This record gives sequence, C-alpha cells and structure tokens, in this order.
Amino acid sequence: MKSILAAVSVLTLAVAAHAAPGPIPFDSADALQPPPDMHLGEVAGVAVDRQGDIFVFQRGHTSGPAYGAAAAQLLEFDHDGHFLREIGKDLYAWSYAHAVRIAPTGDIWAADKGSDMVIDFTPAGRVRMVFGRKPEASDESAHPLEHPKPPLPPANGLFRQVTDMAWDSHGNTYISDGYINSRVAKIAPDGRWLMSWGSYGSAPGQFDTLHSIAIDAKDRIYIADRGNRRIQVFDTDGKLLKIITIDVPVPADATAAIGPKPGPDVKGTMAPGAPWALCITPPDAAGRQVLFASDAYPGRVYELDLDGRVIGWLGKTGKQLGQFGWIHEIACPSDHEIYVAELLNWRLQKLTLHPETGR
Repeated sequence: MKSILAAVSVLTLAVAAHAAPGPIPFDSADALQPPPDMHLGEVAGVAVDRQGDIFVFQRGHTSGPAYGAAAAQLLEFDHDGHFLREIGKDLYAWSYAHAVRIAPTGDIWAADKGSDMVIDFTPAGRVRMVFGRKPEASDESAHPLEHPKPPLPPANGLFRQVTDMAWDSHGNTYISDGYINSRVAKIAPDGRWLMSWGSYGSAPGQFDTLHSIAIDAKDRIYIADRGNRRIQVFDTDGKLLKIITIDVPVPADATAAIGPKPGPDVKGTMAPGAPWALCITPPDAAGRQVLFASDAYPGRVYELDLDGRVIGWLGKTGKQLGQFGWIHEIACPSDHEIYVAELLNWRLQKLTLHPETGR
C-alpha cells in the first residue's frame, strides 16, 4: 500500500505542476428539436452513435405517485435533432434514468439508478441482455434503498443505484455500481460476471459515489469518484494506475446552479472539480484522445489530456446557452464537438469548441 501511495503522490504532483490552463472559446446551441407535444425533463444521459444519431435518457416522462414516480424514457434523434423513435417504451426496468452509452458493437446500453438495472438493447431497439434485478413490486418490504455506513456487502450480479458503463478493446463491459456498493463490475462479452473491485472510502482504490466511467484506447479505466473529488484510473484487473484531480481556481463571482453557494472548504459532490460526467474522445488521426469532465460548481466542462493535465475549460453555471445546470453526462464524438446533458435546465446542448481562436 505504501508503494501505491507514493506512486500516486508523484503522479498527482506531476499533474499539478503544469502551467495554468485557460478558457476555451465555444459556440452552443440547443441540440434537439422535439415534436410540439414532447417535453423533456431532467436530461440525465446522452450518447452519440457512429452515424451521428443522438440518444437521450431523460426523466421527463413520469408515471405513478408524486413520490417515487417512475421517471425514465429513452429517445433517439437524428444528427439535426429531429425525433426518430422511443426505445423500450414502458420497459419493466424504467424507474429513474441515469446514463446511456453506445457500445462498440452498436448496441444501446442504459443504466437505471432507480431499478438497479443495466439494459443492453440491439441497434433495432430489442432487449439483448439484462443485468441486475429490480425489487419486486409485490414485496411488502419494498422501499427506497438505504445507505448504511458502512454499506452492506455487495452481491455478484446485483447492483445498488448503478450509474454508468464502458467497454474495453476485448468487448468486456465495466459498470460503475455507484452510489451504495462503491465498486466496479466487469462483465464478459457473453454476459458472464467476471469480477468486481472497490469499496466505500477515501483511500486510493476506494470510492465515494462512482458517478461516471470511461475507457481509453489503451484500456485504462477512468472512474469519476465524485464524492472524493477525483478521477481514479485503473487497468482491466482493477489495479490502480493514477489519481487525477482538477485543481483550477474558482472565479470570485462564481454562483451555484441551485441552493447556497458552496464555501471554500466544501467537500464531495459540490466541490469545485468534483467529476460528475466523463467522456473520452475516439482517437484522432494521430492517435490522440482527450478527456472531458464536468463539475456542478462552478459548473464548468474541463478538457484534459490523458495524463490528467487540464488543457482548458468551458462555461459556468446559469440558465442561458453556454451556461450549465448540473451536467450529468457528456457525449464527445470529437475534441471539437461535444453534447452535454443537463438536469436543472432540462435540455441537451451541443458545444462546438474553437480553441485555436483563444489560445
């Protein structure tokens, strides 16, 4: 453990030693043009496939009582934002939308935090595989999940408030079992449960709310350890490789998107640089990839290289285009075009970056 801590400390210091980054100029636009009778709610998830179609996992379509209502709907739009179809209408797993991703195979995957399930759809929109199990509606003890400290031991094949998924070059799926179990699950291409790693805590290799997950072309796994205000990087066997922190000064006039302004000693979810969403771009012609991450306060999107150096940032909290209200997921088909799903502003913004004009 001492050798791991020493290596992590060196890497963290190396990241912090780089010169200060700067703002990246960008344009923003509403990415979607839904039909007149369709209204979005909290846009929790966004993904873009190879054809440029946009997949939105949102909490705008609700059913049931005011408390504990099911709030999940998976929609597909074309590149211009025109509505194409709803996927999995009235699906048994739909409870509380969290994330959507497109697998390298073209399958559409969704993580539902409310039902504790991950669903794999074919490109045609049919269910291929299901992971986890929803609590039985007939069970007299059915109630919202508790958060005991320390958490109850996890069980293979089951999740507690699951958050996201990503894939390595061999087709294995990695699932961030995020709010309660505090671990990463590894699933084989045929659906077999292979392993899991992690536990609740703040030590290297432990987690406090794994909120997002991404994998680079070298099969390094990046975990948004939101409650610990850091990104942890692992190999495919769960070995810790690196810890990245986003340490960019907060403007004096920064405001909170909702609620009181966080104080200078705030920790966890609302701390500056605490990662909510991660996305790694596909390799460009030179094999280069970049990492995008978002925080809730001061509400920025950060661009980083894969060593963890902050290249620059975009935006701040607010209601207008180019401002953000709790970015929950990012899709990044390239390093100059990204999509950000917002909870508080009930929308999906398309951001076009122009770094060459500002730095």
